Amino acid sequence: MTVRVAICDGPLAETARIQTTGDDGAVVVFEGIVRRLEEGRPISGLTYEVYSPMAENLLKELAQSLIRDFGVTTVVVEHSRGFVPVGQCSFRLVVSGCHRQEVFRASQWFIDRLKEDVPIWKKPVPEDTTADEAG
Repeated sequence: MTVRVAICDGPLAETARIQTTGDDGAVVVFEGIVRRLEEGRPISGLTYEVYSPMAENLLKELAQSLIRDFGVTTVVVEHSRGFVPVGQCSFRLVVSGCHRQEVFRASQWFIDRLKEDVPIWKKPVPEDTTADEAG
């Protein structure tokens, strides 16, 4: 059973690779990408504020819940802090387990809980604002 959680500055790099066990039959990779429109308005990106270490601790607790309650074997979570431009990845969840049903259900549950419980806030940056102005 593996849990990895990281809060990273700026956009996330390439997809995290995981070491699966011989028992894993499914791996789900979900990436949250910054969209061009936020509430119908064009943006240049999003700035994420993270209340650490509380956010990291809650992400770890949620990841451990997936292993305990859904029977998955690996959970890797990465979330951005700071400015992420349109088209770039700001959140990644990688979950592996024996069967696709449990892995998909676990992934959906995690994302729903993240949005409800974890102190990470996004602020849209208007289209005519530079990354430096975004903070």
